[in-house]
Amino acid sequence: MSPAACRGNPSRSASASAVVVDTATGYHLLKIEGYSLTKGIPTSLSLKSSQFTVGGYRWRIDYFSNGDCADSADYISLFLSLDERANKDVKVRASWRFQIGYTGNVDKPPSLSTAKACTTFGVGPDGSWSWGYDRFIRREDFEKSDNLRDDSFTIRCDIAVVRRFRAEETTEILPVEAFVSVPPSDMNQQFGDLLETEKGADVVFESPVFRAELYSSMKEGDTAGVVRIEDMEAQVFKLLLRFVYTDSLPEMGNDDEDVMCQHLLVAADRYNLERLKLIYEEKLCSYISVDAVSNILALADQHHCDGLKKACFHFLASPGNLNAVITSDGLKHLSRSFPSLMEELVAMLAPLLSHALVI
Repeated sequence: MSPAACRGNPSRSASASAVVVDTATGYHLLKIEGYSLTKGIPTSLSLKSSQFTVGGYRWRIDYFSNGDCADSADYISLFLSLDERANKDVKVRASWRFQIGYTGNVDKPPSLSTAKACTTFGVGPDGSWSWGYDRFIRREDFEKSDNLRDDSFTIRCDIAVVRRFRAEETTEILPVEAFVSVPPSDMNQQFGDLLETEKGADVVFESPVFRAELYSSMKEGDTAGVVRIEDMEAQVFKLLLRFVYTDSLPEMGNDDEDVMCQHLLVAADRYNLERLKLIYEEKLCSYISVDAVSNILALADQHHCDGLKKACFHFLASPGNLNAVITSDGLKHLSRSFPSLMEELVAMLAPLLSHALVI
């Protein structure tokens, strides 16, 4: 390569890292039986749970049926206490969250991403042996709710104890264009071909599959050329037709765009609309996440979306992403339903998996 060419296209390196928080998580269930009797306990006095351990530290839940102080006497107060006062030097950082419900309805863990901000238990200027809510719920509102049944309910406290913060290398951050390239529109060329050949109709010139279905129905005696579309939502087919006629697509709401993108990719593959398929491959690349990567990878494999598949592999090549997907059981579905895809993934990630992956 000439020096001039090098100047015109300078080399550029890119790398990425992530700050990872190592945590130990756990929860405790405190069942309150005979709630009506606990209402006789004076304000500022609590009922305590038995001692339990999370992250190597001992904890208790404090339940105040009439609030922990006069200002919260109309409320139920809940506090999480670090039961390590004998160790005067202890200092623990933890996130935590309470939820209450009728017994048997608190088995599903709440999201600690919306938990109380990480707080310090124990010694230190910002530390306290106990953190919680003076006014967790107004007692009158609680008694009218479905959470109290047969004069009993259960308190669940989830805890994530912070062990350490560490930095780790991740894969290079690549733009979507590195995986999927959408060609420019060729609608003018296709209209020109239609005019020259005088074959087909405007709705079929872009899709050979649709053309074959239409001509097949006409040969079978359906002179109106009616084609019945099975196994496809009407809204999806409407958007597909919009693309065929206008070579454009409307803006979709953020709440359902990822789901609609998957439907339209499947429809585009079914009708051999290659450019539309690439458009939605490109869009789905931006929706790859810990929760979604397994489903998107399976979809990419089923519909021969090589660029989208590479983007999923690239995401999983990050140790942090891979560990998060493994922890959330995101690979179990692939292992059961797509064994050959799983083998391909394991082979690609072999250097990382030697110490991280057990399926």
